[in-house]
Amino acid sequence: MKLGEHIYHLRKQKGISQEQLAEEINVTRQTISNWELDSTSPNPEQLKLLSKTLSVSIDELLDNDTIVQKTKPVFGYEYISKTKIKGIPLVHVNLGLGHGIKKAKGIIAIGDIAKGVIALGGIALGLFSLGGVSLGLLALGGLALALLLSVGGVSIGSIALGGMAIGFFSIGGLSIGLYSIGGCSIAKYIAAGDYAYGHIAIGNHVKGTVELIKNEVTSSEIRNIIVEHFPRTWNIIVSIFSNITF
Repeated sequence: MKLGEHIYHLRKQKGISQEQLAEEINVTRQTISNWELDSTSPNPEQLKLLSKTLSVSIDELLDNDTIVQKTKPVFGYEYISKTKIKGIPLVHVNLGLGHGIKKAKGIIAIGDIAKGVIALGGIALGLFSLGGVSLGLLALGGLALALLLSVGGVSIGSIALGGMAIGFFSIGGLSIGLYSIGGCSIAKYIAAGDYAYGHIAIGNHVKGTVELIKNEVTSSEIRNIIVEHFPRTWNIIVSIFSNITF
């Protein structure tokens, strides 16, 4: 196995990208690529920095037999597009099984931790994000936080949908907001659900200033009450609460 292959396998074993290794050694990403392709070789000072960053001695770095024994199979894939916008890659994909967290940053980013306009990952941060923990303008995830629309097990956003939803307008098992719909619903203005608590409470078990048992009022009656108490309520919200069924 050549030196370039050793560097490649040790880098993958550490779970770092060419760019990350380049930053540690103070060279360019292209230099790392050239080393791994055996187009060029590191000088003695760079070998010292490589051995420190890759957590092996220089002898181990240069010794074929030792490296083969110590390196474990690592499966990974990384792609960084040459097209960039303000220095940020259009696409950055960093995936794989191995040591270390796979980070991706691009307009479109996919990785364990992904940052981008469109982000997909264990932790995703972007205008449009999808992940275990997801933050963005539009977010979908186990824990989703969004400025506009969030969907998740725990969801927080202007419009929130989830097992537990908190937002201006929320729908969930446990729903909290200005307007909320859920199994257990708590709202400042209008709440609807099996258990509902709000100024106007609509449901089977209700508590509020105006208490409406669902089977005892008609849709038109609910509409009139909402308009009477909150005349500036958007028509779409009035329509949703007037026609809701359980």
